Amino acid sequence: MKMKSLTAQKLIGVRIANEILMYLRARKKGGKEISLYEPIGTDRDGNEIRLYDIIETTDTDVPEKLYLKENIQKLYEKVESELSPRERLVLKMRYGLYNGEEYTQREIASLLGISRSYVSRIEKSAVEKLRVWFC
Repeated sequence: MKMKSLTAQKLIGVRIANEILMYLRARKKGGKEISLYEPIGTDRDGNEIRLYDIIETTDTDVPEKLYLKENIQKLYEKVESELSPRERLVLKMRYGLYNGEEYTQREIASLLGISRSYVSRIEKSAVEKLRVWFC
């Protein structure tokens, strides 16, 4: 009988060990999650350092970037739908739209065979048309 008792104790011990192992594994999986605001150490002056402080950037915030991207997309849509072909061409060349090269009014006038003042009037008219949609 002593033999059966010892075997039962071993089985119970193995079962308990397995339960503990499963518990530790489950905690380990959840243990990888960390808060950005959790202190991770201190600096030379004794101030707490948080993970957020280390990965923080000085770039524009993501919502601002998304807002800017949406506005640029709307601008391009309005350029295509509201402006004449000549106005589109002048703005495209003047401001380097669609990843193009930027030109001066004088250069545009020379390329299109029109006066610089006429390029200026076309540009001003096109910008005013777009301003209505964005202001």
